[in-house]
Order: sequence, then C-alpha cells, then structure tokens
Amino acid sequence: MNSFINKSTEKYILALDQGTTSSRAIVFDKRGEIMGLAQQEYPQIYPQTGWVEHDPFEILGSQVGVIAEALIKAKTNSRNIEAIGITNQRETTIVWNKETGLPVYNGICWQCRRTASYCDKLKEEGYQDLIYDKTGLVLDAYFSATKIKWILDNVEGARSLAEEGKLLFGTVDTFLMWNLSKGQIHATDYTNASRTMLFNIHTLKWDEELLKLFDIPASMLPSVHPSSYHYGYCDETIIGDRIPICGVVGDQQSALFGQLCTEKGSVKNTYGTGCFLLMNTGQDAIKSNHGLITTLGASLDDKPSYILEGSVFVGGAVIKWLRDEMRLIKNASDTETYANKVSSTDGVYIVPAFVGLGAPYWNSNVRGLICGITRGTKKEHVIRASLEAIAYQVYDILKAMENDLGEKIHTLNVDGGASQNNFLLQFQSDILDAKISRPKVVEVTALGACYLAGLKTGYWKDIEDIKKNKEIEREFTPKMDAQTKEEILKGWHEAISMCQHK
Repeated sequence: MNSFINKSTEKYILALDQGTTSSRAIVFDKRGEIMGLAQQEYPQIYPQTGWVEHDPFEILGSQVGVIAEALIKAKTNSRNIEAIGITNQRETTIVWNKETGLPVYNGICWQCRRTASYCDKLKEEGYQDLIYDKTGLVLDAYFSATKIKWILDNVEGARSLAEEGKLLFGTVDTFLMWNLSKGQIHATDYTNASRTMLFNIHTLKWDEELLKLFDIPASMLPSVHPSSYHYGYCDETIIGDRIPICGVVGDQQSALFGQLCTEKGSVKNTYGTGCFLLMNTGQDAIKSNHGLITTLGASLDDKPSYILEGSVFVGGAVIKWLRDEMRLIKNASDTETYANKVSSTDGVYIVPAFVGLGAPYWNSNVRGLICGITRGTKKEHVIRASLEAIAYQVYDILKAMENDLGEKIHTLNVDGGASQNNFLLQFQSDILDAKISRPKVVEVTALGACYLAGLKTGYWKDIEDIKKNKEIEREFTPKMDAQTKEEILKGWHEAISMCQHK
C-alpha cells in the first residue's frame, strides 16, 4: 500500500462533514481543492409519523469509517494532516452517559416533530417573545431544547442520572469530539450552541432562565468557544496520529463561510436535505418581522457575528422521496432530464411539507400536498413540480429576507448536492429575478470547516489569503417573462394556502 502514498511533506486539512443522511471526510489542500473524498450513508429511523431519529453510533461509525478512505484517495496519511475541521447537521440532539459513553436514547434529528405540541403549549403560555429575544429563534420543535427535555422526561432513569451530573448533552459535533478525543473534549462552538434554544446569542452564554424553563441541568452542557479554536486533539488510536481539532461549525454557517460570504449583506443558499438561506449581517443582530431567525455565524474570536436565516425543512429530501418512496427515478440526476421533457408542470404543484413547513410559515401541523392533477398528468410533471417546489420555498425565504432588509438581493451564492441540477438553478434564477452563482468546488460546507481550522493553525494567513482560492463554475441569470413568473408564483401560494387550511 505504501507505493500509493504521496511521500511529499505537503500538509493538508481534513474536514469531517457529518450530515443528516451521510458522513463525509474530505482532504483539502492549500488551494482549497479536494484531494480525497469519501462518503457513507447511514440509516434513518422513523419510529412514528413525524418522528426522525439516528443511531449515534451509526453516525460515529460512518464518520470515522470514511476518514481512512479519504486519506487513501488523497494518496496521503495522517502524518500529513495539519488539523481537523468538523461541520455537522445542527440541532440533532444526543444525550449520553459520561461514565459509560453510551447514549441513553437515539439521536433525535432536527427534522423530528415529536415536541411540536409542547412548543404549542409554550406559545399559548406566552414564552415565544422571551425565547426570541434571548436566542433569536422561533419557538419550534426544530431546535434542541425540547428534544433534550423529551429524553429526560421519557427515557427511564434519564432525569435522575442528569440531576446526578452523569449525563452529557451534545449536538453532533460535540458527540464526535467526545469520541474522537476519548472523552477529553466536551465542547461546541457558538454556531451550534445558538441552535439549541438554550444559548443567549447576546451574552454568548447558556441562559439560566431558559435552562429552568426547560428543566435541563446545566451540568449536561458543553463549553462553548469560537468556531476557529483549538478544541483539543483527536486521539492517535482513531486515525494513527494525534491531530488538533481547530475548526467546529454548524453546517449552514460553515457553508456561508466556505462561500466566503464574510462581508455584511452577502447571501448563500445550501440545497441539502433541507434548504438553508443565510445572510451575513455582521455585528448587527437584525430582528426579523417576517418569520426568519437571528443566529450566530462562524467566528474567528470571541466577537459575535450574526446572520439572518430561513430554513426549508424538505429541500433535496424531496428528490430522495421521488427515488426511494415514489420510485419515479433511479438516480437523483435523473430529475433534470425528466424535468426538461415537459415545458411546464401543467398546473401541478407539490408542497413537500412532510414534517411541517419551516420559514417563513413555521407550521408544524401541516403535511404535504399535491394539487392540480389531471388525467394528462405524467411522472415528468410530478418530477418537475418537485424540483420547482424546492425553488419556490427558497423564493419565499429570500423575499422575507428582502423585506426585513428593505432592499433587493441581486446575487445568491449556492451549494449543496441539488445545486448540481441546472434546471433547478435556472428556475430559481427566473423566479427570484436574481443571479445564481455556483462555485467550482461545491463542497463548501466542508470547505468552511477546513478554512476555520486552517486559519487557526496559520495554514492560511487570513481571509484575504483564502479568497484567492474562490472560482465560479457557472452563473445563471433570469430568462422568464414577468407574466409567466407572476402566474406560477400565484399558483404556488394558492397551493401553500390549501396546504395550511385543508
């Protein structure tokens, strides 16, 4: 095997990208180019309608499992890795016993809606404004706090163990670092902490009033640091060497940083399992009046960086639904071919509210809808309508963002798996009446964690040094006439209305 290893002394950054449906490891060089990539899917668990779980050890095993493969593909080894950066699905909640390291329950995924009725109860009791003022978040089952409470209240013995100081909580980044360091690191960064509904984004501390509200012992919580920070070391028994972990960041903030949206007003959308539209608002925590949330961005120091964010719960996941449940396609890439076989959806709309609607509607109780079907409806229409549904949901969030800012957004930077779909991006450009910019390296989520780790070690001198790496692969500009755009958007909003009032 040694004959395949690059014997050079060039150093690399290893990015661990732990996502909702798969784990990736990517080796990047100084130009920000991918030298080696490995990916492994892991099972999704659906115990009840609207419930989504992950086995924490499936997450860990898949993430550790792809590291060696990525190094081999990069023709390098662990000795040439300068640092590790971690980016992860946010809000997913894991609680484990700090003495045994064993989770007390499956990880409850960010998509899970089991605590929606409890959130409704808190809204009725008037806690929504308190939570928004402290955390920048809407009171929703999406975030971690109610998931932690559910585990403590529903897993036998969990609450008593937590009160004895024997249980730890972490989002996925925290669970990975705990295990990679053999229990030496129990920490997270500002971006992940800001998604728990327990972290005060203005004081940058866990909030005692919120901990009391949700009845969560403070002893469970990790320490919180900037995204670019020396967290500790990956144990040498994991991948062969003792490597510093110097970048930790939630996946969407990581993508914003990877797109180099480091200036106030810059915007990106990630077309992943969900869609996540983020705008950098600098050191201004802008309060949204249109259903967006205010949260923390990736940081190089203790000074907060704020963002406006809107989340679509089901983005690229609708393509997976077409493949796995509806069996209308064999591969995700087939959607572009089928969508282009028809000139329109012929009036068919799909609202993929499989787990409710995210921003700007925030309705946990609705479910998906297909409307406009006629005898002439073909699978091509359904597939095209599914792709258009992704773009429509992004449109709604971008318009909410423009309304909060009071100005039009002219360029949208994009990334994520579905951003490879040219039909989707052209349609997105058409209905937004904005330029869509797709980078050459679309793995910007992993790239953001890579940059944050490398900046901490001095692998890159500063952000200006990194900006030399950015290359645009393709830009999409609007081509649709105004009347057509107006008509199809009207149809979409009628479908949304039907979905919420059926």
